[in-house]
Amino acid sequence: MKEQLDFEMPVIKIQEKINQLKDLGKTHPRKLDEIPKLQKKMAELQREIYAKLTPWQITQLARHPGRPSTSDYLALIFEDFIELHGDRLYGDDMSIIAGMARLEGRSVIVIGHEKGKGVKDRIAHNFGMPHPEGYRKALRVMQLAEKFNKPIITFVDTPGAYPGIEAEERGQSEAIARNLMVMSQLRVPIISVVIGEGGSGGALAISVADEMLMLEYAIYSVISPEGCAAILWDDPEKSAEAAESLRMTSKDLLELGVIEHIIPEPVGGAHYDLKKMAESVSKTICSHLGALEAIPVEERLKQRYERLRKIGAFTETPLED
Repeated sequence: MKEQLDFEMPVIKIQEKINQLKDLGKTHPRKLDEIPKLQKKMAELQREIYAKLTPWQITQLARHPGRPSTSDYLALIFEDFIELHGDRLYGDDMSIIAGMARLEGRSVIVIGHEKGKGVKDRIAHNFGMPHPEGYRKALRVMQLAEKFNKPIITFVDTPGAYPGIEAEERGQSEAIARNLMVMSQLRVPIISVVIGEGGSGGALAISVADEMLMLEYAIYSVISPEGCAAILWDDPEKSAEAAESLRMTSKDLLELGVIEHIIPEPVGGAHYDLKKMAESVSKTICSHLGALEAIPVEERLKQRYERLRKIGAFTETPLED
């Protein structure tokens, strides 16, 4: 059993019963006859649970420690990946992975947040929260993509940019702002995929794209539910309520026009079937990238600008005389 979440407890109990029957079946073979019925019941219950997840439950899934990260997709989707290090100004930041690779024979540039696996690895990757040098490394690699006319694919999975004093001293806000400006003007196709948690400017700094794709149980928001609850109510217990109000799930964001496509996940989440998830991500990226490459450069830049300008709902009230 993979690490389970609270709302999955009914499924866990059935699985435990199945495991018990398997053990009993070694001495009482007839006990094994009950297993298929329980497996069918467990599958139906799991589908029922995942069909009506709340935004807070989806947030928990997006943060699941077993959820596939950028490094997983690099290993399963791309070939001949060559990682590039450093921003040529300060140092290297392991919370962002960037480099050159091949996708179905096509040469591309890949950039993504990396949270790491296990405690030591997560600390080394700063839990996926980049310093300014991480964003400047991403920018340097994007400029290489522009120079050599390579499409850019980014994977978004971060709680947000690192908020520490040293990050502020090295110009965190300037690094993020510069990425936004440069990405909006790059002439090569850009596709961003939110694979887990897309938090605030830390996510936006590598997701100014021609098209935004999003995994079914990922989230993408201006602030975390906990941060929102702290600011509005000074009460972390209201994080679930904040998650509901933020409208940060893939379904909400598709309706709002913030993203262009949702990539379905296996029942239970991407971590339940990594190979199947990687195949879906690869197929979707290739499909959308092929369509973007067919659009003339000037027209694609115009569409990117219009896409960004139309995000957000507002009303106009005529001025009174």
